[in-house]
Amino acid sequence: MNRLKQRWGITSNLQLTIIFIVFAITGSASAWLSRPFCVWLGITKEDFGGWFTLIRLIIIFPIYQVLLVAIGTVFGQFRFFWNFEKKMLRSMGLGFLFKE
Repeated sequence: MNRLKQRWGITSNLQLTIIFIVFAITGSASAWLSRPFCVWLGITKEDFGGWFTLIRLIIIFPIYQVLLVAIGTVFGQFRFFWNFEKKMLRSMGLGFLFKE
């Protein structure tokens, strides 16, 4: 845990616990919210077969990104999750979204 705290620039175990809780809530919430989005877009397993899972993952991705920062903010960790988000998107080649 100390290595993770050092990598993320965290000093307290409480902050690490809060960050883990935010990741857990965000993952569950984004998976749960992807279902209504699929229904709203008319995407069903019957229509897309084996592609349904991939399409649902693509839908979950932006939902997860938004929720991560929003839920992190509610838990008082906006700065950590905003920096985490920017770093992750840069590593995916989407760094042009952020001007520094």
